[in-house]
Amino acid sequence: MITKREVINLITNKLPSSQVFVENLKGNDHLQVTVIASEFNGLSLVKQHQLVYSALKEELASEAIHALALKTETPN
Repeated sequence: MITKREVINLITNKLPSSQVFVENLKGNDHLQVTVIASEFNGLSLVKQHQLVYSALKEELASEAIHALALKTETPN
């Protein structure tokens, strides 16, 4: 089981400028995550998502996170 705080910490370690919002959709392993980060400037949506997935690689592989709905944005 992974906590919201752990998800936020993993992503902010990878993307220091990020704001991360985590919502449990079902249990603690089905998550909806929104990440707003200046590191996404100039990157395609696929590249943005790859950065977030790389931060959560171990948790996804171990199925601590079973399902991830991901939304990424650049700051206004």
